[in-house]
Amino acid sequence: MSEYITQYKHFTVQPLSGAVGAIVHGLDLTQPLNAEIIAEIRAAWLIHGVVFFRNQSLPPAAFQAFAERFGKVIEYPFVKGIDGFPMIIPVLKRPHERNNFGGIWHTDTAYLDEPPMATMLIGREIPPYGGDTLFANAYAAYEALSSGMQQMLAGLRGVNTSAKADVTKTREDRIKESATDNVKKEYVVEHPVVRTHPETGRKSLYVNFGHTARFAQMTEEESKPLLDFLFAHQTRPEFTCRFSWAEGSIAFWDNRCVLHNPVNDYHGFQRLLHRVTLQGDRPS
Repeated sequence: MSEYITQYKHFTVQPLSGAVGAIVHGLDLTQPLNAEIIAEIRAAWLIHGVVFFRNQSLPPAAFQAFAERFGKVIEYPFVKGIDGFPMIIPVLKRPHERNNFGGIWHTDTAYLDEPPMATMLIGREIPPYGGDTLFANAYAAYEALSSGMQQMLAGLRGVNTSAKADVTKTREDRIKESATDNVKKEYVVEHPVVRTHPETGRKSLYVNFGHTARFAQMTEEESKPLLDFLFAHQTRPEFTCRFSWAEGSIAFWDNRCVLHNPVNDYHGFQRLLHRVTLQGDRPS
């Protein structure tokens, strides 16, 4: 397997699947990281879409400081942050709860004018089994479409909303105990269905089951057949990877070209991760 591990100057990177995701080995994130190391991490992240770190004992302040090396940390609209750290939100499911936070395929807050560039999670309390997160490569999904489909999608814009019933249900438990003042606000925005990544220049399929309700200038009924196809297509197994959490594990993904879905298969156990999101730009 060693021939498939990429050797960077300061660490090694091991792909988790053929399409997306890689584990970074050889870094202790509690130690000072110079600009060269951060640049290497970013380079690996842009190649693999999501990078993972294991066994990182980062308390909230250090976790946020690490995230800030890659961009500006921003607040999540609907749920308050943890005590002392308003930018870090708890991704929590308690033993008696049945719905998990964000438990559907989506890209984070695609209903904002400027959706996040990236999301970073760290494992705090992990169930004895289950609770993995799936990731999907939206570049690969776009590139696998026929040329005719690519041409048709090029002129379409998706209407993204924060109020789709499937995603609002996954927020209910957290909103009951830690809602922000925006909890009753609906965010609605149009974004191109085919997005060009501002750093790599690659095109990706930028719709998602959690937030995309219809195409601009079309009804939901008219949009549904094509959207249903795209939602199923973009999460085909060959475009995905699966990450198993442990305490101190970190996932850092590019929200511009990667979808994710936390698996809700650990009823009766508590699962807690801390999340930060990094400021992005308007999709184009």
